[in-house]
Amino acid sequence: MTQLEKIKQLVAAKADTTKRLASEIWEFAELSFEETKSAAVLIEALKAEGFTIDSGIADIPTAFTATWSNGTGKPVVGLLAEYDALASLSQVAGSPKQEPIIPGGAGHGCGHNLIGAGCFSAAVALKDYLTAENLDGTVIFFGCPAEEGAGSKQFIARAGYFNNVDFALTWHPSTTNAVGSRSSVAIMGANFTFDGISAHAGGSPHLGRSALDAVELMNVGCNYLREHMIDQARVHYAYSDAGGTAPNVVQSHAVIKYEVRAPKVSQVQELFTRVVDVAKGAALMTSTQMQYEVTMAFSDYVPNKALAAVVDECLQEAGAPEWTEADFETAAAFLRTYNRATLAGIRENLAELFGDDAVDELMQKPLHSGIIPFDPKENGYDSGSTDVGDVGYATPTVMFHVATACLGNVGHSWQNTAFSCSDIGMKGMLRAAEVLTLAALRTMERPEVLQKAKAELLRKNGGSYTCPLPEYVQPPIGRY
Repeated sequence: MTQLEKIKQLVAAKADTTKRLASEIWEFAELSFEETKSAAVLIEALKAEGFTIDSGIADIPTAFTATWSNGTGKPVVGLLAEYDALASLSQVAGSPKQEPIIPGGAGHGCGHNLIGAGCFSAAVALKDYLTAENLDGTVIFFGCPAEEGAGSKQFIARAGYFNNVDFALTWHPSTTNAVGSRSSVAIMGANFTFDGISAHAGGSPHLGRSALDAVELMNVGCNYLREHMIDQARVHYAYSDAGGTAPNVVQSHAVIKYEVRAPKVSQVQELFTRVVDVAKGAALMTSTQMQYEVTMAFSDYVPNKALAAVVDECLQEAGAPEWTEADFETAAAFLRTYNRATLAGIRENLAELFGDDAVDELMQKPLHSGIIPFDPKENGYDSGSTDVGDVGYATPTVMFHVATACLGNVGHSWQNTAFSCSDIGMKGMLRAAEVLTLAALRTMERPEVLQKAKAELLRKNGGSYTCPLPEYVQPPIGRY
């Protein structure tokens, strides 16, 4: 029996438990830093498998580690699990018709329920394999909440939890099967609070100093800033507190949230400083007071190429999930829920990925059945951000993708919530668990790969992890 065949048996043996966990976490649909039930069911399941639990790590109540060791305990592998949901994406499981379970309720529109349960499956399979073969090693399941919010992995890394981890692996639900070659960008976010003086907007407006005016002037200033930043940078904002609903009262208090993205942490920090200067100028123009609180920051994610080569080998060996005709029909039904303009864009993207000749067939049977090879020469960036990047500055790290939704599916959508608790999503999750387990074992078996991966990390971080957040910034639980 091959190593992969043994792993498939181990994953299959706990498949019912894994799918139950994925379904329960999906049903809980808990937002960032509120994942008490989701963390609890994972902890209970891992404890039953003999893992030692350390709860509330890095001052985050819903963050935890689950650890199991054998023999010398070396090498040490970390598996990065997530389990937070997104607001306003409630949706009936597996249904290609928009029908929220709770109108306005939360939903797993990014499939983090599958990440958490898939990492559980891999952690247990890896433990069972090491036990059966009497091999040395330590498996650490990292329960990482709030990836969709302020993040947690950077706080966990700052607290030193990855210092003695030899390498870390994770995966993410996707529309394709690939070890992502591209990087993701760094991000920093803050709440900007303006305080002024209230007054009667009709009778004595000259006595008022409008915090809302300051916020709007900050937005204007940042809009002019956009012309003078690098093309890859992004600046986003959202009103958190507009100061009330009475137009005849000069608003004395207002809060706005800003997020800044750029390919590198240093670029983010420079651009964020300029955004702060704009806020100071807005306060000066309106005679208001401004304070800001940094609430989140992620480092850029860059895949460790030495590790990625091993993960790619394992993904190629395991192959894509095995789809049935019923799966293809379901996927096609979901694809038809998108409007004409979106479908046109999907066709263009598929042509770019797979060639013009393949598009018509893929639109009819829109599930990825192949593997996109890892490209070690790729140096481009996607414009999204993830706190996995911070783990990648603390220890060699790779994230790969497995199809759990139809080709062209839009992330953070009701469709994605439906896929995250469907047969298609579960198949992708179990395949991801197999690849995680195989990649962890292959890496543990090859000390030369670990040595190369750590040398690559040294060139990247200079010898130690530096958190992009100021030391005084604590997890913004209840404040993000």
